[in-house]
Parts: sequence; C-alpha cells; structure tokens
Amino acid sequence: MSKAVHELGVAEGLALLEAGQLSSREWVDALLSREDRLGAFLHRDAVGARAAADAADARRAAGDTAPLLGVPLAHKDIFVTTEHPTTAGSKILEGYRSPFDATVVANLARAGVVSLGKLNCDEFAMGSANENSAYSKAHNPWDTTRVPGGSSGGSAAAVAARLLPAATGTDTGGSIRQPASFCGITGIKPTYGRCSRYGMIAFASSLDQAGPMARSAEDCALLLQAMAGFDERDATSLQQPVPDWRAQMLRQEGSQPLKGLRIGLPDEFFPQQLDADVNAAVRAGLAALQALGAELVPVQLPRTELAIPVYYLIAPAEASSNLSRFDGVRYGVRCEDPKDLLDLYQRTRTEGFGAEVQRRILIGTYVLSHGYYDAYYLQAQKLRRMIADDFQAAFKGCDLIAGPVAPSVAWAIGAQDDDPVKAYLADIFTLPGSLAGLPGMSVPVGTGAHGMPVGLQLLGNYFDEGRLLHAAHALQQATDWHKSAPQGL
Repeated sequence: MSKAVHELGVAEGLALLEAGQLSSREWVDALLSREDRLGAFLHRDAVGARAAADAADARRAAGDTAPLLGVPLAHKDIFVTTEHPTTAGSKILEGYRSPFDATVVANLARAGVVSLGKLNCDEFAMGSANENSAYSKAHNPWDTTRVPGGSSGGSAAAVAARLLPAATGTDTGGSIRQPASFCGITGIKPTYGRCSRYGMIAFASSLDQAGPMARSAEDCALLLQAMAGFDERDATSLQQPVPDWRAQMLRQEGSQPLKGLRIGLPDEFFPQQLDADVNAAVRAGLAALQALGAELVPVQLPRTELAIPVYYLIAPAEASSNLSRFDGVRYGVRCEDPKDLLDLYQRTRTEGFGAEVQRRILIGTYVLSHGYYDAYYLQAQKLRRMIADDFQAAFKGCDLIAGPVAPSVAWAIGAQDDDPVKAYLADIFTLPGSLAGLPGMSVPVGTGAHGMPVGLQLLGNYFDEGRLLHAAHALQQATDWHKSAPQGL
C-alpha cells in the first residue's frame, strides 16, 4: 500500500477492501487515531464505529457485495440518527436522540458505510463560516485561524484534514460548495429533490438539499449513487431514475474527453469585485478544461445580483415557519420553571436559539406578516422564477456553466462578526443555482492568497449530475489540484 491508510479516498479504499488488502476495522482505527484539533466533530463514536467496522468485515467475508461496504464516513449534524445525538448545532436540541434515521443516513447504511459520528455545522445550517455553531467554531485545516466555510464546515474540514475520506453535507444556498472550495475538497449539490429531505432538519424547505463531500469527483459519484432516490415520505422527492454516475464518468477516452462540451461563462460571475487571486485560480481551471476539449462560450445571467435579496427573504420566511416547532413542548431543551405557556415559548427560544437563528426568524416573520407578504415575499418568489428562467435561457447556448464558488478565499475567524451582511454577500455565486434548484459542484483548482484553496464552480441543468461529474473527473484525471493536502495535521 503506497499511501497511509488515513489518506485513502473512497474509491481507493474500496479497491483495497475488495482485494482483501485492507479491512474496514484497520481503516476505522487509522482514522480514530487521528486527533480532531479543528472542532470538526460534535460527536465521535469510537466504540460504535469499531463495532460497525467489524460487522462490515464479517459481512464481506460472508460474500456481501454492498457497494460501500466498510467505507468510513460521518454525517453533518443536521441529519437525524438513532445511534448518535442530533443537535443541528443548536443548544435547543442539546442531547436530542431521534427515534429514526434520516433517509440519506439509512440509504448509506444499506450501502454498507460505517459512521464515525456527527460533524459540526452552523446552527440549523444558517451561516457561511461554521461560526454560528452553539458548541464550537470549526477551523480550516489549511490555516486554523480561518473559517472552513459553512454551513457544512465540519464536514469539509474533516475530509480535508484526512479525518475521514468523505462526509455528508447539505446545501441551502451554497453550504456544500462554499466550504468545499474553502477547504480544497470536492462537493456536489444534486438537483433539488434528488436526495430525500426526510429526517434532514429543515431550514428552508424549498432550498435544502443533501449531497456528498469527498476528495474527488469519483468519490462523490460513489456516495451520491447511494444517497439519491425517490422517497415517498418526502413530498419534494423526485421520481427520477438514479443513473450509474461512476460508470458514466469512467468512460473517458483519448486526450480530449471533453470535446464538444460547451461551458458557459457568465460575465456576472466575474465582476470587478472578484479577488484577483481567486480569478487567477478559476481561470487556470478553465484553461485546463479547455485543454481537455471543452469550448468556453459567453452567457448571460442578468439577475445574479438579485439572488442575495431574494434568498434572504425566502429562506428566513421558510425558517420562521420550520423552526416554530421548537417550542419546549414536544422535544429538545425546555426553559426552567416557566410561569405560563407564553413564558415557556419565549424563554425556551431565547435561551435555545443563537443570535443568527433569531435574526433570521425575525426577518422571516416580518416578511410573512400582514401588509408585507405581497410587498416582499411574493415579489421575491416572482424574481426567483425569473432567475431560474435566466438559467434556462443560458443553457440553450451551453451544457454547463462555470465560475468561482466565492469571491474570496476563506476569511479569518471573527472577521465578519460585526457585520453579518458581509457573510451573506459571500454567497453571491452559489445562491442563483440554489434558487433555481440546479445541480452544482465545487472542484479544487489551486490556491489563492495565503496559500488558501480555491474552488471552481460547475453548474448543470436539471438532472445533469452525470455531465457535471464527468467534467470534474476529467479535470481531476489531468491535474493534481484535488490531491493537495494541508500540512501539519
């Protein structure tokens, strides 16, 4: 074995498991021996993980051929699990144990994965830096004074630091793609509805979507294959066949596997405010795609700037409705000695919710209130449709759309504490695709200022995950950007 066990990706480790050159227990032990100095985990279950690894090895010895049998990973703490506590990064759910597993968790368990625990995230997935977790801030493994991105910052940090080969994440407005970019890993948000939201604690129901985070496009394809599929318990789940994405991506022949692929470059994704170091890295990635046969064509997404105000009206509105269930009555934390029902509600929510969650609930309640629904929320929904229409117009002239994931590299922890709007603005390039429900991914394309990673964003049309993964895999076969790892961890 040429690599240390903890450095193995999903596909590499699977090959060794299938060849009998590695056991799941050895893989899990190697990962558990690594100290989490980043705050990536909220709950790490060494005893349960070793027992599950032993069970996976016994299943393989008995002839079981589950597609991910013995592969270790961990789940973002937004997915409910029976084996581990689920908090959504919030004090209001401290110590909560779910009576059932989220569908994504159950699907991966059926595929044979071994869960090491739950990963840190912004409270109820509200944030762009993983600084809103009620328990601890997660740190970027490339520079521990910087954020890992959010809200799936714990997932991204753990994969980048080689604490795990892969992890689950969720993307509401960019929360898979942005931390993947900041931490130098690969992450994909599939088409809205591809992965069931059942058991995924809701932030904004019309936007939330699960997806995998790993080191390569091939690893993401393996995970997404197991995660996706129709679920009758989720009204937004799509009855679409799940293709064999890995098989599609491996069918690459010749020196120009992307010949004939048209990649659209919107001027709106390359504004003057885009940091020069990010622009240079993204342009290098685009040049590599061009060398593989892709054609770069100009396209227009004229309502890109409207994505921020639209998102920050719709998402808080849905959050104010979804989070009303946390009232101290049915589950979660309850304030002590309430005087009456109103006092119970008020103090439970005041003590249980963090500042950012309270801010978004207040915004959402305001825009849904009488006299403001038509003026704000309804107008935002109309603009959302126009943003989606812009993408459909653009896809008439291209197959994929590319650009930066974020306008800068990861910023210093605490740098935006005094102005949350700065963090909102960092989502300018990821929000449009989320509002339209399109699949998108982040692929490493080098480093920018301070040696921090930069990701290239690729967006596809509905149900076009296969083309996204094919392009990303071709890029990663021809370059080594995705193989870079932070030092000293």
